[in-house]
Amino acid sequence: MFFREVFTECLFFIILAPMSIQRPSATLPILISVFFFWGFVAASNDILIPVFKQQLKLEQWQSQMISFAFYVAYTVGSLLYVLISRIIGEDLLNRLGYKNGIALGLVISALGTLLFYPAAETASFGLMISGLFIVGLGFSLQQTAANPLVITIGDPRKGAQRLSLAGGINNIGTTIGPVIVSFALFGSIAGSNLDSLSAVKGPYLILGAAFLLVALLFKFSSLPNQIAHGERDTETTAVEGSAFKFPQLRLGMIAIFLYVGVEVSTASNLPEYMRVYLNTPVNEIAPYVSLFWASLMIGRWTGAVGSFGVKPSLAKVLNVLLPYLAFGIFLFVNAIGGHDITPFPIYAAVIVVLILADYLSKGDPAKQLLIFSLCGIASLIIGMLSEGMFAVYAFISVGLFCSTLWPCIFTLAIAGLGKHTNQGSGLLIMMIMGGGFVSLLQGWLADDQLLSIRYSYLVGVACFAYLAWYAVKVSQLLRQRGIAYHSSPETEA
Repeated sequence: MFFREVFTECLFFIILAPMSIQRPSATLPILISVFFFWGFVAASNDILIPVFKQQLKLEQWQSQMISFAFYVAYTVGSLLYVLISRIIGEDLLNRLGYKNGIALGLVISALGTLLFYPAAETASFGLMISGLFIVGLGFSLQQTAANPLVITIGDPRKGAQRLSLAGGINNIGTTIGPVIVSFALFGSIAGSNLDSLSAVKGPYLILGAAFLLVALLFKFSSLPNQIAHGERDTETTAVEGSAFKFPQLRLGMIAIFLYVGVEVSTASNLPEYMRVYLNTPVNEIAPYVSLFWASLMIGRWTGAVGSFGVKPSLAKVLNVLLPYLAFGIFLFVNAIGGHDITPFPIYAAVIVVLILADYLSKGDPAKQLLIFSLCGIASLIIGMLSEGMFAVYAFISVGLFCSTLWPCIFTLAIAGLGKHTNQGSGLLIMMIMGGGFVSLLQGWLADDQLLSIRYSYLVGVACFAYLAWYAVKVSQLLRQRGIAYHSSPETEA
Protein backbone atom coordinates (compact mmCIF):
# COMPACT_ATOMS: atom_id res chain seq x y z
CA MET A 1 0.00 0.00 0.00
CA PHE A 2 2.85 2.36 0.89
CA PHE A 3 4.62 1.72 -2.41
CA ARG A 4 1.36 2.41 -4.23
CA GLU A 5 1.22 5.81 -2.50
CA VAL A 6 4.81 6.54 -3.54
CA PHE A 7 4.08 5.60 -7.14
CA THR A 8 0.91 7.71 -7.15
CA GLU A 9 2.68 10.79 -5.79
CA CYS A 10 5.51 10.47 -8.31
CA LEU A 11 2.93 10.15 -11.08
CA PHE A 12 1.15 13.24 -9.77
CA PHE A 13 4.41 15.18 -9.82
CA ILE A 14 5.29 14.20 -13.38
CA ILE A 15 1.86 14.70 -14.93
CA LEU A 16 -0.12 16.94 -12.62
CA ALA A 17 2.53 18.29 -10.29
CA PRO A 18 0.91 21.65 -9.57
CA MET A 19 -2.28 19.95 -8.38
CA SER A 20 -0.37 18.15 -5.68
CA ILE A 21 0.24 21.39 -3.80
CA GLN A 22 -3.35 21.67 -2.74
CA ARG A 23 -5.56 19.02 -4.25
CA PRO A 24 -8.84 20.94 -3.91
CA SER A 25 -7.67 23.78 -6.17
CA ALA A 26 -7.94 23.08 -9.89
CA THR A 27 -6.53 26.51 -10.77
CA LEU A 28 -2.96 25.90 -9.65
CA PRO A 29 -1.90 24.01 -12.79
CA ILE A 30 -2.99 27.02 -14.84
CA LEU A 31 -1.00 29.41 -12.63
CA ILE A 32 2.20 27.38 -12.79
CA SER A 33 1.93 26.87 -16.57
CA VAL A 34 3.52 30.29 -17.14
CA PHE A 35 6.63 29.14 -15.30
CA PHE A 36 7.01 26.46 -17.96
CA PHE A 37 6.88 29.09 -20.72
CA TRP A 38 9.59 31.22 -19.07
CA GLY A 39 11.98 28.28 -18.99
CA PHE A 40 11.04 27.05 -22.46
CA VAL A 41 11.78 30.37 -24.16
CA ALA A 42 14.90 31.24 -22.13
CA ALA A 43 16.58 27.90 -22.90
CA SER A 44 15.45 27.96 -26.54
CA ASN A 45 17.31 31.24 -27.02
CA ASP A 46 20.54 29.22 -26.88
CA ILE A 47 19.40 27.47 -30.07
CA LEU A 48 18.75 30.77 -31.83
CA ILE A 49 22.20 32.22 -31.07
CA PRO A 50 24.24 29.93 -33.38
CA VAL A 51 21.46 29.91 -36.00
CA PHE A 52 21.37 33.69 -36.43
CA LYS A 53 25.14 33.99 -36.06
CA GLN A 54 25.58 31.61 -38.99
CA GLN A 55 22.79 32.90 -41.20
CA LEU A 56 23.44 36.62 -40.69
CA LYS A 57 27.25 36.41 -40.37
CA LEU A 58 27.23 38.04 -36.94
CA GLU A 59 30.16 38.67 -34.65
CA GLN A 60 30.14 36.76 -31.37
CA TRP A 61 29.21 39.84 -29.34
CA GLN A 62 26.36 40.58 -31.75
CA SER A 63 24.93 37.09 -31.35
CA GLN A 64 24.93 37.61 -27.57
CA MET A 65 22.45 40.45 -28.11
CA ILE A 66 19.83 37.69 -28.23
CA SER A 67 20.33 36.96 -24.54
CA PHE A 68 20.90 40.61 -23.69
CA ALA A 69 17.68 41.78 -25.36
CA PHE A 70 15.66 39.09 -23.61
CA TYR A 71 17.01 39.65 -20.09
CA VAL A 72 17.21 43.43 -20.20
CA ALA A 73 13.49 43.38 -21.01
CA TYR A 74 12.86 42.20 -17.43
CA THR A 75 14.57 45.30 -16.08
CA VAL A 76 12.82 47.65 -18.51
CA GLY A 77 9.50 45.96 -17.79
CA SER A 78 9.94 46.38 -14.04
CA LEU A 79 10.85 50.05 -14.43
CA LEU A 80 7.80 50.59 -16.64
CA TYR A 81 5.66 48.89 -14.01
CA VAL A 82 6.85 51.29 -11.31
CA LEU A 83 6.50 54.32 -13.65
CA ILE A 84 2.95 53.42 -14.76
CA SER A 85 1.92 52.77 -11.16
CA ARG A 86 3.11 56.26 -10.19
CA ILE A 87 1.40 57.88 -13.16
CA ILE A 88 -1.98 56.29 -12.38
CA GLY A 89 -1.52 56.85 -8.64
CA GLU A 90 -2.17 53.21 -7.85
CA ASP A 91 -0.31 49.92 -8.04
CA LEU A 92 -0.83 48.60 -11.57
CA LEU A 93 -1.64 45.03 -10.50
CA ASN A 94 -4.03 46.25 -7.82
CA ARG A 95 -5.95 47.99 -10.58
CA LEU A 96 -5.69 45.25 -13.22
CA GLY A 97 -5.90 42.28 -10.90
CA TYR A 98 -3.41 39.44 -10.71
CA LYS A 99 -4.88 36.97 -13.17
CA ASN A 100 -5.72 39.83 -15.55
CA GLY A 101 -2.14 41.05 -15.26
CA ILE A 102 -0.77 37.61 -16.14
CA ALA A 103 -3.21 37.34 -19.05
CA LEU A 104 -2.11 40.77 -20.33
CA GLY A 105 1.54 39.73 -20.01
CA LEU A 106 0.83 36.63 -22.10
CA VAL A 107 -0.83 38.75 -24.80
CA ILE A 108 2.21 41.08 -24.87
CA SER A 109 4.51 38.06 -25.26
CA ALA A 110 2.30 36.71 -28.05
CA LEU A 111 2.65 40.03 -29.90
CA GLY A 112 6.42 39.65 -29.63
CA THR A 113 6.35 36.24 -31.32
CA LEU A 114 4.54 37.78 -34.31
CA LEU A 115 7.72 39.72 -35.16
CA PHE A 116 9.50 36.44 -35.88
CA TYR A 117 7.55 36.17 -39.15
CA PRO A 118 8.84 39.41 -40.77
CA ALA A 119 12.23 38.85 -39.09
CA ALA A 120 12.60 35.50 -40.84
CA GLU A 121 11.20 36.78 -44.14
CA THR A 122 13.57 39.75 -44.28
CA ALA A 123 16.50 38.16 -42.40
CA SER A 124 16.34 41.09 -39.98
CA PHE A 125 18.33 40.62 -36.79
CA GLY A 126 16.89 43.86 -35.40
CA LEU A 127 13.31 42.63 -35.79
CA MET A 128 14.17 39.29 -34.23
CA ILE A 129 15.72 40.71 -31.06
CA SER A 130 12.90 43.26 -30.90
CA GLY A 131 10.47 40.34 -30.88
CA LEU A 132 12.41 38.66 -28.07
CA PHE A 133 12.50 41.95 -26.17
CA ILE A 134 8.70 42.22 -26.34
CA VAL A 135 8.35 38.57 -25.26
CA GLY A 136 10.57 39.42 -22.27
CA LEU A 137 8.47 42.48 -21.43
CA GLY A 138 5.42 40.25 -21.22
CA PHE A 139 7.31 37.78 -19.06
CA SER A 140 8.30 40.62 -16.71
CA LEU A 141 4.65 41.45 -16.00
CA GLN A 142 3.80 37.76 -15.66
CA GLN A 143 6.60 37.21 -13.15
CA THR A 144 5.65 40.30 -11.15
CA ALA A 145 2.15 38.87 -10.67
CA ALA A 146 2.75 35.11 -10.59
CA ASN A 147 5.57 34.87 -8.02
CA PRO A 148 3.75 36.58 -5.12
CA LEU A 149 0.51 34.83 -6.11
CA VAL A 150 2.14 31.41 -5.78
CA ILE A 151 3.53 32.39 -2.38
CA THR A 152 0.31 33.82 -0.93
CA ILE A 153 -2.46 31.50 -2.17
CA GLY A 154 -1.72 28.88 0.48
CA ASP A 155 -0.01 28.35 3.80
CA PRO A 156 2.63 31.14 3.98
CA ARG A 157 5.02 28.71 5.73
CA LYS A 158 5.09 26.67 2.53
CA GLY A 159 5.28 29.60 0.11
CA ALA A 160 8.94 28.97 -0.74
CA GLN A 161 8.22 25.28 -1.30
CA ARG A 162 5.36 26.08 -3.68
CA LEU A 163 7.66 28.45 -5.54
CA SER A 164 10.27 25.68 -5.68
CA LEU A 165 7.67 23.45 -7.32
CA ALA A 166 6.87 26.21 -9.80
CA GLY A 167 10.60 26.48 -10.47
CA GLY A 168 10.67 22.74 -11.09
CA ILE A 169 8.02 23.21 -13.77
CA ASN A 170 10.16 26.04 -15.17
CA ASN A 171 13.09 23.64 -15.45
CA ILE A 172 11.00 21.11 -17.34
CA GLY A 173 10.66 23.91 -19.88
CA THR A 174 14.42 24.54 -19.90
CA THR A 175 15.02 20.82 -20.43
CA ILE A 176 12.63 20.13 -23.30
CA GLY A 177 12.55 23.60 -24.91
CA PRO A 178 15.85 23.25 -26.79
CA VAL A 179 14.91 19.69 -27.79
CA ILE A 180 11.58 20.73 -29.32
CA VAL A 181 12.97 23.85 -31.02
CA SER A 182 15.91 21.86 -32.42
CA PHE A 183 13.52 19.29 -33.87
CA ALA A 184 11.37 22.07 -35.33
CA LEU A 185 14.30 23.88 -36.93
CA PHE A 186 16.68 21.11 -37.95
CA GLY A 187 14.64 17.91 -37.90
CA SER A 188 17.00 16.56 -35.22
CA ILE A 189 18.22 17.50 -31.75
CA ALA A 190 21.89 17.69 -32.63
CA GLY A 191 21.48 19.69 -35.83
CA SER A 192 23.24 23.01 -36.24
CA ASN A 193 22.90 23.94 -39.91
CA LEU A 194 19.95 25.72 -41.42
CA ASP A 195 19.41 26.51 -45.09
CA SER A 196 16.96 29.33 -44.47
CA LEU A 197 15.64 31.40 -41.58
CA SER A 198 12.09 30.67 -42.70
CA ALA A 199 12.08 27.60 -40.45
CA VAL A 200 12.13 29.93 -37.43
CA LYS A 201 8.65 31.27 -38.15
CA GLY A 202 6.61 28.16 -37.38
CA PRO A 203 7.79 27.32 -33.84
CA TYR A 204 7.42 30.86 -32.56
CA LEU A 205 4.03 31.46 -34.17
CA ILE A 206 2.83 28.24 -32.51
CA LEU A 207 4.32 29.48 -29.24
CA GLY A 208 2.43 32.76 -29.65
CA ALA A 209 -0.82 30.86 -30.18
CA ALA A 210 -0.11 28.92 -26.98
CA PHE A 211 0.41 32.21 -25.13
CA LEU A 212 -3.00 33.45 -26.28
CA LEU A 213 -4.70 30.19 -25.33
CA VAL A 214 -3.27 30.25 -21.82
CA ALA A 215 -4.18 33.97 -21.54
CA LEU A 216 -7.83 32.99 -22.12
CA LEU A 217 -7.55 30.23 -19.52
CA PHE A 218 -6.25 32.77 -17.01
CA LYS A 219 -8.93 35.32 -17.86
CA PHE A 220 -11.77 32.88 -17.22
CA SER A 221 -10.16 30.89 -14.42
CA SER A 222 -11.16 31.12 -10.76
CA LEU A 223 -7.71 32.32 -9.71
CA PRO A 224 -7.89 35.26 -7.29
CA ASN A 225 -7.60 38.64 -8.94
CA GLN A 226 -6.40 40.27 -5.73
CA ILE A 227 -4.20 39.19 -2.83
CA ALA A 228 -5.70 39.58 0.63
CA HIS A 229 -2.81 40.94 2.67
CA GLY A 230 -4.71 40.63 5.93
CA GLU A 231 -2.75 41.35 9.07
CA ARG A 232 0.36 42.36 7.14
CA ASP A 233 -1.26 45.65 6.18
CA THR A 234 -0.84 46.69 9.82
CA GLU A 235 2.90 46.80 9.36
CA THR A 236 2.60 48.53 6.02
CA THR A 237 0.79 51.51 7.53
CA ALA A 238 3.89 52.22 9.57
CA VAL A 239 6.05 52.41 6.46
CA GLU A 240 4.09 54.38 3.89
CA GLY A 241 5.12 55.57 0.45
CA SER A 242 7.12 52.84 -1.25
CA ALA A 243 8.10 49.20 -0.99
CA PHE A 244 11.70 50.38 -1.19
CA LYS A 245 11.45 51.57 2.42
CA PHE A 246 11.36 47.97 3.67
CA PRO A 247 14.87 46.79 4.58
CA GLN A 248 14.07 43.13 3.84
CA LEU A 249 13.22 44.16 0.27
CA ARG A 250 16.21 46.48 -0.27
CA LEU A 251 18.64 43.82 0.90
CA GLY A 252 16.63 41.18 -1.00
CA MET A 253 17.07 43.10 -4.25
CA ILE A 254 20.83 42.82 -3.86
CA ALA A 255 20.38 39.15 -2.99
CA ILE A 256 18.40 38.45 -6.19
CA PHE A 257 20.99 40.36 -8.24
CA LEU A 258 23.83 38.26 -6.81
CA TYR A 259 21.91 34.97 -6.86
CA VAL A 260 21.08 35.24 -10.55
CA GLY A 261 24.62 36.48 -11.11
CA VAL A 262 26.38 33.51 -9.50
CA GLU A 263 24.01 31.08 -11.19
CA VAL A 264 24.55 32.43 -14.70
CA SER A 265 28.27 33.21 -14.34
CA THR A 266 29.14 29.76 -12.95
CA ALA A 267 27.55 28.07 -15.96
CA SER A 268 28.72 30.54 -18.61
CA ASN A 269 32.37 30.30 -17.55
CA LEU A 270 32.38 26.51 -17.26
CA PRO A 271 33.13 25.91 -20.98
CA GLU A 272 36.23 28.10 -20.78
CA TYR A 273 37.43 26.29 -17.65
CA MET A 274 37.03 22.91 -19.36
CA ARG A 275 38.80 24.16 -22.48
CA VAL A 276 41.78 25.53 -20.56
CA TYR A 277 42.30 22.81 -17.96
CA LEU A 278 40.86 19.69 -19.61
CA ASN A 279 41.31 20.51 -23.32
CA THR A 280 37.67 19.52 -23.81
CA PRO A 281 36.44 20.03 -27.41
CA VAL A 282 33.61 22.51 -27.77
CA ASN A 283 31.21 19.88 -29.13
CA GLU A 284 31.66 17.77 -25.97
CA ILE A 285 31.01 20.53 -23.43
CA ALA A 286 27.25 20.89 -23.99
CA PRO A 287 26.18 17.94 -21.77
CA TYR A 288 28.11 19.37 -18.82
CA VAL A 289 26.44 22.75 -19.17
CA SER A 290 23.16 20.87 -19.55
CA LEU A 291 23.83 19.06 -16.27
CA PHE A 292 24.33 22.39 -14.51
CA TRP A 293 20.87 23.58 -15.54
CA ALA A 294 19.39 20.14 -14.87
CA SER A 295 20.82 20.46 -11.35
CA LEU A 296 18.42 23.34 -10.76
CA MET A 297 15.54 21.06 -11.69
CA ILE A 298 16.90 18.36 -9.39
CA GLY A 299 17.10 20.77 -6.47
CA ARG A 300 13.72 22.38 -7.08
CA TRP A 301 11.94 19.05 -7.29
CA THR A 302 13.55 18.14 -3.98
CA GLY A 303 12.57 21.42 -2.35
CA ALA A 304 8.97 21.13 -3.57
CA VAL A 305 8.12 17.95 -1.65
CA GLY A 306 7.06 19.88 1.45
CA SER A 307 4.26 21.56 -0.51
CA PHE A 308 2.52 18.28 -1.36
CA GLY A 309 0.71 17.86 1.94
CA VAL A 310 1.57 14.14 2.12
CA LYS A 311 2.31 12.06 5.21
CA PRO A 312 5.79 12.58 6.72
CA SER A 313 6.88 9.02 5.97
CA LEU A 314 5.92 9.39 2.31
CA ALA A 315 7.55 12.84 2.12
CA LYS A 316 10.87 11.33 3.23
CA VAL A 317 10.71 8.78 0.43
CA LEU A 318 9.80 11.43 -2.16
CA ASN A 319 12.71 13.57 -0.95
CA VAL A 320 14.98 10.81 -2.21
CA LEU A 321 13.06 9.63 -5.27
CA LEU A 322 12.22 12.95 -6.94
CA PRO A 323 15.78 14.30 -7.29
CA TYR A 324 16.87 11.06 -8.93
CA LEU A 325 13.78 11.11 -11.13
CA ALA A 326 14.83 14.58 -12.31
CA PHE A 327 18.40 13.31 -12.82
CA GLY A 328 16.97 10.48 -14.93
CA ILE A 329 15.22 13.03 -17.16
CA PHE A 330 18.57 14.73 -17.76
CA LEU A 331 20.18 11.42 -18.70
CA PHE A 332 17.26 10.51 -20.98
CA VAL A 333 17.22 13.86 -22.83
CA ASN A 334 20.97 13.78 -23.43
CA ALA A 335 20.88 10.13 -24.49
CA ILE A 336 18.27 10.77 -27.18
CA GLY A 337 20.32 13.82 -28.16
CA GLY A 338 23.21 11.52 -29.06
CA HIS A 339 25.51 12.55 -26.21
CA ASP A 340 27.71 10.15 -24.25
CA ILE A 341 26.15 9.90 -20.78
CA THR A 342 28.57 7.32 -19.32
CA PRO A 343 30.58 9.97 -17.35
CA PHE A 344 27.52 11.22 -15.46
CA PRO A 345 26.23 8.46 -13.11
CA ILE A 346 28.91 9.43 -10.58
CA TYR A 347 26.99 12.69 -10.11
CA ALA A 348 24.32 10.67 -8.31
CA ALA A 349 26.62 10.72 -5.26
CA VAL A 350 26.68 14.54 -5.27
CA ILE A 351 22.88 14.62 -5.15
CA VAL A 352 23.07 12.97 -1.71
CA VAL A 353 24.57 16.22 -0.34
CA LEU A 354 21.59 18.14 -1.74
CA ILE A 355 19.12 15.75 -0.08
CA LEU A 356 20.86 16.13 3.28
CA ALA A 357 20.96 19.93 2.96
CA ASP A 358 17.26 20.02 2.12
CA TYR A 359 16.47 17.80 5.12
CA LEU A 360 18.40 20.09 7.47
CA SER A 361 16.54 23.17 6.26
CA LYS A 362 13.16 21.72 7.37
CA GLY A 363 11.21 23.94 4.98
CA ASP A 364 12.41 27.21 6.58
CA PRO A 365 13.34 29.58 3.70
CA ALA A 366 15.90 31.53 5.75
CA LYS A 367 17.57 28.37 7.03
CA GLN A 368 17.58 26.86 3.55
CA LEU A 369 19.09 30.02 2.08
CA LEU A 370 21.87 29.90 4.68
CA ILE A 371 22.63 26.18 4.31
CA PHE A 372 22.51 26.17 0.51
CA SER A 373 24.69 29.32 0.30
CA LEU A 374 27.32 27.70 2.52
CA CYS A 375 27.18 24.57 0.34
CA GLY A 376 27.63 26.80 -2.73
CA ILE A 377 30.73 28.37 -1.18
CA ALA A 378 32.13 24.92 -0.39
CA SER A 379 31.49 23.72 -3.96
CA LEU A 380 33.31 26.67 -5.51
CA ILE A 381 36.29 26.40 -3.16
CA ILE A 382 36.56 22.66 -3.79
CA GLY A 383 36.38 23.33 -7.54
CA MET A 384 39.15 25.93 -7.40
CA LEU A 385 41.43 23.70 -5.32
CA SER A 386 40.79 20.49 -7.28
CA GLU A 387 41.80 19.14 -10.68
CA GLY A 388 40.20 17.29 -13.57
CA MET A 389 36.60 16.15 -13.62
CA PHE A 390 36.36 16.36 -9.84
CA ALA A 391 36.65 20.14 -10.15
CA VAL A 392 34.13 20.21 -13.01
CA TYR A 393 31.53 18.33 -10.98
CA ALA A 394 32.18 20.64 -8.02
CA PHE A 395 31.40 23.68 -10.19
CA ILE A 396 28.35 21.95 -11.69
CA SER A 397 27.01 21.16 -8.21
CA VAL A 398 26.59 24.92 -7.69
CA GLY A 399 23.43 24.44 -9.74
CA LEU A 400 22.06 22.14 -7.02
CA PHE A 401 22.59 24.77 -4.36
CA CYS A 402 21.30 27.66 -6.47
CA SER A 403 18.13 25.71 -7.20
CA THR A 404 15.90 26.94 -4.38
CA LEU A 405 17.52 30.29 -3.66
CA TRP A 406 15.07 32.25 -5.83
CA PRO A 407 11.96 31.13 -3.90
CA CYS A 408 13.74 31.56 -0.56
CA ILE A 409 14.89 35.10 -1.31
CA PHE A 410 11.63 36.10 -2.97
CA THR A 411 9.52 34.80 -0.08
CA LEU A 412 11.62 36.56 2.54
CA ALA A 413 12.00 39.82 0.61
CA ILE A 414 8.26 40.44 0.09
CA ALA A 415 7.25 39.27 3.57
CA GLY A 416 5.26 41.94 5.36
CA LEU A 417 5.04 44.34 2.40
CA GLY A 418 1.24 44.30 2.45
CA LYS A 419 -0.18 46.63 -0.17
CA HIS A 420 3.35 47.21 -1.51
CA THR A 421 3.80 43.52 -2.38
CA ASN A 422 3.30 44.06 -6.12
CA GLN A 423 5.77 46.93 -6.28
CA GLY A 424 8.29 44.88 -4.30
CA SER A 425 7.84 41.95 -6.65
CA GLY A 426 8.51 44.20 -9.63
CA LEU A 427 11.68 45.54 -8.04
CA LEU A 428 12.93 42.01 -7.42
CA ILE A 429 12.20 41.00 -11.03
CA MET A 430 14.23 44.01 -12.16
CA MET A 431 17.31 42.59 -10.43
CA ILE A 432 17.43 39.59 -12.78
CA MET A 433 19.90 41.78 -14.67
CA GLY A 434 22.54 40.51 -12.24
CA GLY A 435 22.99 37.53 -14.53
CA GLY A 436 24.56 39.78 -17.13
CA PHE A 437 26.66 41.99 -14.87
CA VAL A 438 28.16 39.33 -12.58
CA SER A 439 29.02 36.99 -15.45
CA LEU A 440 30.67 39.93 -17.24
CA LEU A 441 32.72 40.69 -14.11
CA GLN A 442 33.85 37.09 -13.75
CA GLY A 443 34.71 36.91 -17.44
CA TRP A 444 36.88 40.01 -17.10
CA LEU A 445 38.66 38.69 -14.00
CA ALA A 446 39.25 35.36 -15.76
CA ASP A 447 42.05 36.94 -17.79
CA ASP A 448 45.40 35.28 -17.04
CA GLN A 449 46.81 38.69 -16.11
CA LEU A 450 44.19 39.00 -13.35
CA LEU A 451 42.71 36.00 -11.45
CA SER A 452 42.70 33.39 -14.27
CA ILE A 453 39.64 31.32 -15.10
CA ARG A 454 40.21 29.01 -12.11
CA TYR A 455 40.25 31.70 -9.42
CA SER A 456 37.68 33.91 -11.14
CA TYR A 457 35.16 31.75 -9.28
CA LEU A 458 36.03 33.80 -6.20
CA VAL A 459 33.35 36.13 -7.58
CA GLY A 460 30.80 33.40 -6.91
CA VAL A 461 32.17 32.87 -3.41
CA ALA A 462 31.61 36.55 -2.68
CA CYS A 463 28.03 36.32 -4.00
CA PHE A 464 27.21 33.31 -1.83
CA ALA A 465 28.81 35.01 1.20
CA TYR A 466 26.36 37.91 0.87
CA LEU A 467 23.44 35.48 0.47
CA ALA A 468 24.45 33.65 3.66
CA TRP A 469 24.64 36.99 5.50
CA TYR A 470 21.24 38.01 4.09
CA ALA A 471 19.69 34.78 5.40
CA VAL A 472 20.78 35.69 8.94
CA LYS A 473 19.96 39.40 8.65
CA VAL A 474 16.51 39.00 7.12
CA SER A 475 15.54 36.51 9.84
CA GLN A 476 16.33 39.18 12.43
CA LEU A 477 14.43 41.86 10.51
CA LEU A 478 11.32 39.74 10.09
CA ARG A 479 11.32 38.56 13.71
CA GLN A 480 11.36 42.20 14.80
CA ARG A 481 8.14 42.65 12.82
CA GLY A 482 6.52 39.50 14.15
CA ILE A 483 6.92 37.56 10.89
CA ALA A 484 8.45 34.09 11.00
CA TYR A 485 8.56 31.24 8.50
CA HIS A 486 8.87 27.83 10.08
CA SER A 487 7.98 24.40 8.82
CA SER A 488 4.74 22.98 10.11
CA PRO A 489 4.84 20.25 12.76
CA GLU A 490 3.90 17.58 10.27
CA THR A 491 6.95 18.28 8.13
CA GLU A 492 9.25 18.13 11.12
CA ALA A 493 8.03 14.71 12.22
